[in-house]
Amino acid sequence: MTRPTPATTLGSTRGADPRATMDSMHGEYKVPGGKLVVVDVEEADGRLKDLRVAGDFFLDPDEALDRITSAIEDAPTDISAADVAERVRGAVLPTDTLLGLTPEGIGIALRRALGHATGWEDIDFDVIHGPVVDPMLNVAMDETLVEEVAAGRRKPFMRLWEWNGPQVVIGSFQSYDNEINQEGVDKYRITVSRRVTGGGAMFMEPGNCVTYSLVVPTSLVDGLSFEQSYPFLDEWVIAALAKVGVKARYVPLNDIASEVGKIGGAAQKRFANGYMVHHVTMSYDIDAAKMMEVLRIGQEKLRDKGTRSAVKRVDPMRSQTGMEREDILDVLFTHFRDAYGATEGTITEADLDVARQRCETKFATREWVHRLP
Repeated sequence: MTRPTPATTLGSTRGADPRATMDSMHGEYKVPGGKLVVVDVEEADGRLKDLRVAGDFFLDPDEALDRITSAIEDAPTDISAADVAERVRGAVLPTDTLLGLTPEGIGIALRRALGHATGWEDIDFDVIHGPVVDPMLNVAMDETLVEEVAAGRRKPFMRLWEWNGPQVVIGSFQSYDNEINQEGVDKYRITVSRRVTGGGAMFMEPGNCVTYSLVVPTSLVDGLSFEQSYPFLDEWVIAALAKVGVKARYVPLNDIASEVGKIGGAAQKRFANGYMVHHVTMSYDIDAAKMMEVLRIGQEKLRDKGTRSAVKRVDPMRSQTGMEREDILDVLFTHFRDAYGATEGTITEADLDVARQRCETKFATREWVHRLP
């Protein structure tokens, strides 16, 4: 297959493809680690008509493409990406070869053409660095700022965290006592907070981690499973890390690793308001001995790794790049801004006031931090 002429605008558009009719809808999706999938389709009486699938993928034999498009033709326009994928799988024979093309990718491209799913290019982003805040406020803003975006008072954004004291952030579903060594917390005056997302505990000292939050409409991951959404949402940071000499990759479900070790991990939560937060913490430098005094290593991890190996699991970016943390942050900030045409945004004092209030009523309360004792 030859790659089609790129459209002037990606995502859900009408008349974007010069070959299409005025009533044609056009959607594109780049399969992570694969190829571009393009869907052009028309609509009549709530059904899909004249559907065309193209892209720079590889498919053999050629007639497999006719079977795939015939399986989707005349489907209802509200068909889900999962149902599209199921139809495609039913049309593909065991002897067919698909390279760089997935049934799910076709479903997502179709959903984008119909306006049910969003592409990166459809989103008007802000990119934000900081400000330096008390540790608890960053966790609170992962909830309060999502509400601001959902209400239309703020654009979707990527925000790099800064904080002024040592902290441990535990996952929403973790047991406090299983994860936290209270003697170490008291000794080093660590703030322990619980975030709204799942995942594991993060030991975070100022200047020793790189953490960001990405707030986007859930339509951006329409058709993707949770496992698929993690590398999809972090493709940009994998590319940015390559610029600083780190050859990073995703290790399912939610770890980011390089050739020499784990860098960090991701977590996310999808809210009922149509938006989601996806955040990542990567180690820049780490005081492993202190971390072992503050965190408990679960018995399963000890059985699997051993205490010494558990300390070594995280390989800091400082040792891999030789760069200052601020310089790495600048690369991430600039890469995201340029990749998505983002505007440089800020966190206002009003935003911080809302987060402080949420800390008083939720995030800093014992009921929340110890909700799973």
